Amino acid sequence: MDTNTLLQDVEHKLGKEAERIGSAIPYIAENGRYEDMGKEDICWWTNGFWPGILWLLSHDTKDRKYARLAKKTEGRLDDALSSFLGLHHDVGFMWLLSSVASYRLTGDMRSYERALHAATILAGRYNPLSRSIRSWNDGYDGYVIIDSLMNINLLYWASEVTGDPRFKAIAMTHADTILAHHLQEDGHVVHIVDFDPNDGSVRSIPVGQGYASGSAWSRGQSWGIYGFALSYRHTGEERYLLASRRIADYYLSHIREYGYVPPVDFLSPKEPAFDDTTSGTCAACGLLELAEHLKGKEGGTYREGARRIIEACVGKWGDFDAETDGILGGGSGSWHGEKHHEKIIYGDYYLLEALLRLEGKSYLLW
Repeated sequence: MDTNTLLQDVEHKLGKEAERIGSAIPYIAENGRYEDMGKEDICWWTNGFWPGILWLLSHDTKDRKYARLAKKTEGRLDDALSSFLGLHHDVGFMWLLSSVASYRLTGDMRSYERALHAATILAGRYNPLSRSIRSWNDGYDGYVIIDSLMNINLLYWASEVTGDPRFKAIAMTHADTILAHHLQEDGHVVHIVDFDPNDGSVRSIPVGQGYASGSAWSRGQSWGIYGFALSYRHTGEERYLLASRRIADYYLSHIREYGYVPPVDFLSPKEPAFDDTTSGTCAACGLLELAEHLKGKEGGTYREGARRIIEACVGKWGDFDAETDGILGGGSGSWHGEKHHEKIIYGDYYLLEALLRLEGKSYLLW
């Protein structure tokens, strides 16, 4: 696989999409076109991935049009901050890739304010009794999902820029709770643990987006690989690096039998067969993050795994027709969902990030 050529193809198509989409907020491309998710639900958890793509394009191509579009999209998210009640733990996904990216790359103080506001909202979801950040609202008072490992990077950033240790302390305590309860002996992670919010005891292991309770939802494994590797980056604590490696080894040992295109769940029945390329591109970024922290053969193993995943997913599901929206098909939100094998915006975000990493041109937004 020539990653430089593939990166050029991806950036070319994303450039054409930017001309069509502008500051709209894409989610799933149906019939070759994205709808504006910002009009449907401004608090939707994926609403930061388009500005994230735009900032990566801006940084790599030096074309200022991408920065202008990213800032317009970021401004639209102000409605989410002001509505507040619709926000979940996914404020990390939403404002790391929009406002934190803007602040890091341009020094925009309005972006700084937005990001710190979002970090304060996330910190406010912390329950000291369960030593965790509540993931969802509306009846899910004790739910903690593996995806949250990506969101806590907003808290690491907040501690770094403000000097306030509370943000980092909450992030690490939450990561340690995930480490203790989500990570299983064989190296896979469960999607959800439901804690009693009054005493922190475990009430149940709900099914979530995988096949069954306790199974190995593949995108959950990706969040685990990348999330723990990033916690290691931000803290230097060896336990997070070891956790990331355990999940990565589990992931790579299982994905080989699927030709490096991940199924929705590694522990689901073989039929019906559902792919999830969003798991693959996210895992590739996590594996490349791991490779940065390891030397020699160990790092090379994870880098090669990432390369094979990208090659396989693009080879099976890539769409480079510049007249259609979405690049990577084969994305599936959950095993039991009604829809599978779609083009989902975060699959393309992680595809772009992984290719930039492989080419040594990345800018870390996490």
